[in-house]
Amino acid sequence: MLKVGLTGGIGAGKSEVSRLLVECGAVLIDADRIAREVVAPGTPGLAAVAEAFGEEVLAADGSLDRPRLGSIVFADAAKLATLNSIVHPLVGARSRELEEAAAEDAVVVHDVPLLTENGLAPLYDVVIVVDASPETQLDRLVGLRGMTEEDARARMAAQATREQRREVADIVIDNDVPLEDLERRVKDVWAELERRSQAPRTSPQE
Repeated sequence: MLKVGLTGGIGAGKSEVSRLLVECGAVLIDADRIAREVVAPGTPGLAAVAEAFGEEVLAADGSLDRPRLGSIVFADAAKLATLNSIVHPLVGARSRELEEAAAEDAVVVHDVPLLTENGLAPLYDVVIVVDASPETQLDRLVGLRGMTEEDARARMAAQATREQRREVADIVIDNDVPLEDLERRVKDVWAELERRSQAPRTSPQE
């Protein structure tokens, strides 16, 4: 099994890259999706978040009010750290369960938005960073996701810098390009991942 960590700044296009890798044959473990599952109504995770941030982060139906919580934590580093300390261990435990269920020869791609921020690079055989300029990120967040420019800049500022992400990368995928160029690049990366997954692993000498 080859364990791949996939990360990138908000708006860099990481979700598109993960989709393309799945089309190639990767097993995807999506930390964002798992993060939603572990704070679903009735979970200990949601109870812990409500205790830390107050009942006002709950919607009328008892689910997590994500926009409200986001507006609280993304402008305050200490509150963001508190949220991560609740959610991250739960996501890690669930990710390990899913990884253990994958085939022995699988290329398992962990889509981890905060890989750099949480110092998780050493957990993976290969780290892929999806890279885009801050201008591209901002355009996508405002134009495609409907964020205000102020909110988008706050979200970007709460994450690692572009340089910090590139420092932990084994492979960088440039996503300041048209989709057809991105598709070609991902196919090349997939070929490299397959080569690495099939390479003999170093074993202790008898």
